[in-house]
Amino acid sequence: MATGPRSRPLFLGVLPWPERRAVAHALRTETVGGLVLLAAAVVALAWANSPFSGAYEAIRDFHFGIPALGLDLSVGHWSADGLLAVFFLVAGIELKRELVVGELRTPATAALPVVAAVCGMVVPAGLYAAVSAFGGGGLSGWAVPMATDIAFALAVLAVISTHLPAALRAFLLTLAVVDDLGAILVIAVFFTSDLNVWALLGAVAGLAVFYVLQRLRITGWWWYVPLGVVIWGLMYNGGVHATVAGVAMGLILRTTRDDDEVTSPAERTGFLLHPLSAGVAVPLFALFAAGVTVSAGSLGQVFTSPEPLGVVVGLVLGKILGIFAGTYLAARFTRARLNPDLAWADVFGLATLGGIGFTVALLIGELAFPSTAQGEHVKAAVLVASVMSACLASLLLHRRNRLYRRLCAEEDVDADGDGIPDIYQRGDAARTASGQAD
Repeated sequence: MATGPRSRPLFLGVLPWPERRAVAHALRTETVGGLVLLAAAVVALAWANSPFSGAYEAIRDFHFGIPALGLDLSVGHWSADGLLAVFFLVAGIELKRELVVGELRTPATAALPVVAAVCGMVVPAGLYAAVSAFGGGGLSGWAVPMATDIAFALAVLAVISTHLPAALRAFLLTLAVVDDLGAILVIAVFFTSDLNVWALLGAVAGLAVFYVLQRLRITGWWWYVPLGVVIWGLMYNGGVHATVAGVAMGLILRTTRDDDEVTSPAERTGFLLHPLSAGVAVPLFALFAAGVTVSAGSLGQVFTSPEPLGVVVGLVLGKILGIFAGTYLAARFTRARLNPDLAWADVFGLATLGGIGFTVALLIGELAFPSTAQGEHVKAAVLVASVMSACLASLLLHRRNRLYRRLCAEEDVDADGDGIPDIYQRGDAARTASGQAD
């Protein structure tokens, strides 16, 4: 967020150049990962509804591991608790970066995305509770429609070839980071059972060792990989969802680099793990989580059973209302001026992408309805809501694509060929965009 005339903050203005480069790198990886995720979801649905569905279920439910260590899990369980720990580790790194050098580093810049994200979690949960209670259902799945899937959303943007300006993409990314933090807290607080205090204490001790190694500037994967696996195993056996271990380690990694370092440990780790997370971990989770049986009866349950209907309403309607209203009210409260090149319709279109709640929503659905028929209906509801939100976002954003294309072209002009867009080297824009980042 930049500062404009009359000292009023500018909302969705030109990003600082270092921030824009960091966001562009993160979004490139997420977009490719999102396309792979989309392909994995399609394969899962086709496989689960084909004559070979028995093979799909046999592979998903096949158990392996080390029973003596409490780690005899199914393939589907390993993908949810093991592979997604990598995804949440990367999410923890992104959250740490946002807190230290990104949009969340100061209260002034954090206010809008944090308020928008919180409203985008609270309103869907409230709508779910209202719809489910009105239909005579329970509240077990209230957290399912809270999650936004940034990779899937970016895949949608790539498929429809929408050229969102960097500021809109950065706002979407920051929303997703705060949203991930909310999901992590929900999983840690509300989906823990049969706590093993000694195992949890061991996990905390492991995290303390991880912290000390970071502060002593000790490098080498041979220290951190075995330690990370031990922390993950202890966290799992402690009764807390093992993905929390990934987030904790991501938050501990140093984000600022020393004078003799080219990149920080967090940046190096994120660079190495981001492709693994987006291209392998999340798609494999989707492959074994999105394979629900689609039939007229199952789709009918989505719109007639209170819990699945609550998920659809929460994701499609709740996310739009929560994110848009939260952003608008926060802007009014902070007296922020919307970028004059954009309109509130652009924020509304962005809010519709929040209804794509694929990965984390499926995970929470599995935790809320473990191995039940209702759980399958809730999964189907997440898929239906994500498709509905993607279609609505495509309609709203594509009609503004001519404007977005022009703004992107203006942001990328580099007439002198020095590698820095000219918008960062002229007058007030240069002082605002580059000066704020320094």
